[in-house]
Amino acid sequence: MTTGDARDLADPVSPLSTPDPGTGTAVLERPETKEQTQRDDGGDADRYAHYVSKDRIAESRMTGRPVVALCGKVWVPKHDPSKYPVCPDCKRIYEEMMK
Repeated sequence: MTTGDARDLADPVSPLSTPDPGTGTAVLERPETKEQTQRDDGGDADRYAHYVSKDRIAESRMTGRPVVALCGKVWVPKHDPSKYPVCPDCKRIYEEMMK
């Protein structure tokens, strides 16, 4: 075997074997998006007092973690529930549990 130039040993299909000096790297810009779970709709569409255990409410006030009502609503309690009507789904589920 004869020793040849290193260019003879290079893979002719590899882009590194014959780099093109006129090409560069292109960067695709993509807008940054943040995915966040919505815990409260913030509107008046669901202004009900929901059924949640008192222990969970107290824990939520201390930690800021959301609670889950009997009806399945997930939110961080911030308002006085006595100012709102009782959620009809929570009330129905609670009454069924007490039978």
